[in-house]
Amino acid sequence: MTLSRPAFDNSYARLPERFWSAQEPVPVAQPALIRINHGLASMLGISAEWLESPEGLEVLAGNRVPEGSEPIAQAYAGHQFGGWNPQLGDGRAVLLGEIVTPQGQRYDIQLKGAGRTVWSRGGDGRSPLGPVLREYIVSEAMAALGVPTTRSLAAVATGESVLRERPLPGAILTRVASSHIRVGTFEYFAGKQDYDAQRLLADHVIARHYPEAARSEQPYLALLEGVIARQARLIAQWQQLGFIHGVMNTDNMLVSGETIDYGPCAFLDEYSPATVFSSIDSFGRYAYGNQPAIAQWNLAWLARVLLPIVPGEEDPAVHRAQQAIEGFIEQYEAAWRELMHHKLGIAQPDASSDTLLEALLELMTRERADFTLTFSYLTALAGGDTILQADIESFWTPPPSLANWLPGWQARLQQAGQDASARHQLMRRANPLYIPRNHLVEEAIAAATDHHDFSLFHQLVERVTAPFDFDPAARHYLQPPRPEQVVKQTFCGT
Repeated sequence: MTLSRPAFDNSYARLPERFWSAQEPVPVAQPALIRINHGLASMLGISAEWLESPEGLEVLAGNRVPEGSEPIAQAYAGHQFGGWNPQLGDGRAVLLGEIVTPQGQRYDIQLKGAGRTVWSRGGDGRSPLGPVLREYIVSEAMAALGVPTTRSLAAVATGESVLRERPLPGAILTRVASSHIRVGTFEYFAGKQDYDAQRLLADHVIARHYPEAARSEQPYLALLEGVIARQARLIAQWQQLGFIHGVMNTDNMLVSGETIDYGPCAFLDEYSPATVFSSIDSFGRYAYGNQPAIAQWNLAWLARVLLPIVPGEEDPAVHRAQQAIEGFIEQYEAAWRELMHHKLGIAQPDASSDTLLEALLELMTRERADFTLTFSYLTALAGGDTILQADIESFWTPPPSLANWLPGWQARLQQAGQDASARHQLMRRANPLYIPRNHLVEEAIAAATDHHDFSLFHQLVERVTAPFDFDPAARHYLQPPRPEQVVKQTFCGT
C-alpha cells in the first residue's frame, strides 16, 4: 500500500524572492519521534503511518527535503514591546511548503527549530525541547477549545543539545497554519517603501484568506476590516478562557486570525486582570487585561502600512481606516460580552446580566478565585451535576462571597425562561474543565527534559484535547496548583 505523503502547492514561494530566502533545514544528529498528531494528519490528508515511518521521521527532523517542497524562510519585521525592528524574519523556522487538504483548505507546513537561516541574527536557529512541548500542548488545547490557532503535527527530538542557560535537549516542532503571514510581514515592506510588494502581499492575502474583499470597491480597506473582525473575536476568546499570550508583538499577529507563538504563554489560575507571566514582559505591557488594547494598537499599524497602497483620494481612505480601528473595541466587547454570558448560561444578555457578570468578576478579583474552577463550579450548579460539584468541593473552596451572588444569578436564569438542559449545554461548551494549567505543563516539560520521560506530556495532551468531558479519575488535572507548584514566570526559549 502506498502511504499518503504531503503533496505541496507552494503559492508563497511563487512570490518574488524579496519575500523569502531559499533555506533548507539543517540536518540533526539522531532524530527520534516524540509524538504524531493523528487527527490533524487525517484532516490534512497525510498518512500518519508515513509520518511515523523512517522517511517521514527524516522529513520531520529536517534531514530530508520531501518531493515538491520548496523550503524557504520568510521575511518580516515587527514592533516588539512597542519598539520598531525593521528586519526579523524566520530565524529558526523553515517553511517546507503548502498543502491543500481533501476539503480544499490550504495550510503551511513549517519546521520550527530547524537551524540557522539568513534571518537568525547570530542565533543558533534551534529550539530546546521544553518550548516544543509547550507549544504542542497549548496549541492543541486551544484547537480543542475552539480557538483559531496554529496546530502541532509532530514533535521530534534531535539528539543534540541546545545551549541556553544550560545545555538542554533539542527538538523540532512541525507547525501547521493557514498561513504564516503577519502584520509584521506588511510592516517589513512598508519600512522599505516597497509599495509594489505591499500590493502583491495584500492581493495574496485577499486571495488566500479574504476572497470576499476582492469584490469590494476598496479591497485593501476591506482586507483591513476583515482582519480586524477576526482579531476582535480571537482576543475575546482568549479573554473568555483566561489565556495570556505573553508576547503580542506585531510579528506574532497573523492576518489569518489564528493564534501563533506559544513561547511564554500561560493560563490564569487566580483571576486578576494585571496578571503577567512572561519573563521578558518587565512592565506588564502584555498583561491579561491589556490584551484587547494591544491588539488594537497592532492593528493600527496594519492600517498605517496599508493606507499608502489604497487607490483614490487619501482623506476618505484614512477616515474609513480610522473607523475600522476605532470599531475594533466595539466588536471585541460585543464578542466578549456574548462569550462571557455564555459562561453564565445566559443566551440573551441584558443590563441585569451585565451587572451580574461585573459583580462576579469583581468578587473573583477581590478573593483571588481560580478562574477556570469558578466557572466549572457554576456549570455543575446549573446542571445539577452533584458528582462534579462534590469532586470540585473536595479540593477547592468557592469564594465566600459567591454565596451572596448566587441567588441573583439563579433568579436571572429563571427569568430567562430557557430550557434548563439547553442552558447547561451552553455553559458546558463555554467552560472547560481541563486547561493546560501552568504547573502541569512545567511538570511535563521537566520530566521530559531532565529524565527523558514523556509520559506526563502524552497524558496531558490527551486530557486537554478533551477539555469538556468530566472524568472522575482525572481529578489531578482539575486541581489548581499547591503553593509550591505555582508558576510565577514563563520563558520563550529563544
